[in-house]
Amino acid sequence: MDNTIDLNLIEVDIVSLQAAMETGALSSESCVRWYLDRIEQLNPMLKAVLEVNPDAIEVARALDVEREKQGTRGPLHGIPILLKDNIDTGDRMHTSAGSVALAEHYAPKDSGVAAQLRAAGAVFLGKANMTEWANYMSYMMWAGYSSRGGLTLNPYGPGELFVGGSSSGSGAAVAANLCAASIGTETSGSIINPSSQNNIVGIKPTIGLVSRTGIIPITQSQDSAGPMTRSVRDAAILLGAMTEVDSEDAAMQDSRRIAYKDYTPFLDAKGLEGARIGIPRFYYQGLDDARAEIIERAIALFKERGAIVIDPVTLPCESAKWDWDIMQFEFKKGLNDYLANAGPGASVRTLDELIAYNEANSDIALKYGQGTLIFSNRTSGTLSEPEYFESLRLNHEFSRDQGIDHAIREYQLDALLFLGNEEGLDLSARAGYPAITVPGGYAETGIIAAGGYTTKGPQGITFVGTAYSEPVLFRLAYAYEQASKYRYAPADPITN
Repeated sequence: MDNTIDLNLIEVDIVSLQAAMETGALSSESCVRWYLDRIEQLNPMLKAVLEVNPDAIEVARALDVEREKQGTRGPLHGIPILLKDNIDTGDRMHTSAGSVALAEHYAPKDSGVAAQLRAAGAVFLGKANMTEWANYMSYMMWAGYSSRGGLTLNPYGPGELFVGGSSSGSGAAVAANLCAASIGTETSGSIINPSSQNNIVGIKPTIGLVSRTGIIPITQSQDSAGPMTRSVRDAAILLGAMTEVDSEDAAMQDSRRIAYKDYTPFLDAKGLEGARIGIPRFYYQGLDDARAEIIERAIALFKERGAIVIDPVTLPCESAKWDWDIMQFEFKKGLNDYLANAGPGASVRTLDELIAYNEANSDIALKYGQGTLIFSNRTSGTLSEPEYFESLRLNHEFSRDQGIDHAIREYQLDALLFLGNEEGLDLSARAGYPAITVPGGYAETGIIAAGGYTTKGPQGITFVGTAYSEPVLFRLAYAYEQASKYRYAPADPITN
């Protein structure tokens, strides 16, 4: 059996971990112990992990025995991953969305995503910190902050660089090698943004591809869970384990749904050859020089690798006036439904009670206020308002018919290209369409952006497609990743 002390799993991918476990060079137990030790050493600074799973070692040990006696369940057998703290697990870990109001809450059962990953043999190391209530609590809240876990820091520049949100802990933990991979959730940029800022791969799937049952919601129209990893291949492996149909999630009954149990066959190092990639210049206007240089370098690489770059493409929705009412209406309904069925330890059972709890415990719960919660609480919570239906209609019309679908159809594109999580990425969120980001380089200089954050640091190259185009996006992202190789680990305070 291997010696945990001698292990060095920095930047080791899922395929390599699985191969080592198959040959007996590595056990899942030793792998889990190595990551837990690393969390113990680095997490006091990074605050990326809210809590570790008290049963992780025991689960890993049981999976090692199962492997020896019965064989492997698949590529995730014994692989240690983190889950964002809004994803239910029916075990001895809490699910709190980063809120002290749910700090003692135990979910009654696994979420759909957790159940599928557990069945695939993944070991849950713990819960990752996140922007509290997925950054739907206050306009003033800093990305990465939660009242339960404090402020997550970016391992490439702790305290200096923007960590991204709301899957902040998931992104920072993967970047700093505190886990083999993680699962985040996104409503609008919450996977793509922290993945870009932390120099990792993140994919937000099409709404309807992955179950949302048992995930603390913001909006049923846009919420999705998705992989956050250090490589495109690892993201493809994880996503394939998460696509089983969940009868409780109405979005998964979509007749257009196209799902695969394995996305790795779509990975093609020559996947840029002949690919048609659209450049929506309208959405690049706010880029500073350093970030503009990164995306221009990516465009040049596409051309070198045989892609057909359509530059520029224009979208009719560029002049649209967007409406945010969907989140306001859907949050109250979704949260009330979730809290009504929450497990033991939940201090609140409605949005009304949450607001009152925060006011009563303002010294620890309201560092940044709760204006967004109060804003959402003004709605009926029944999704019966005419304004809600009109907002939903307009969002889909602008983001789909006058947005992504228009561009894909008009220019015969495989995908649209964006930098990180810039303004245009909101299109994919509102449309419910997939996006994948891949490390694209490091901006050595930056400007002070909204919220006081600097734009300096890692930047992701992001591909956006139409509904259920994940195979195409994986092909493009993998080819770009293999050609560019911009992923590197942050400086390691343990060895340096």
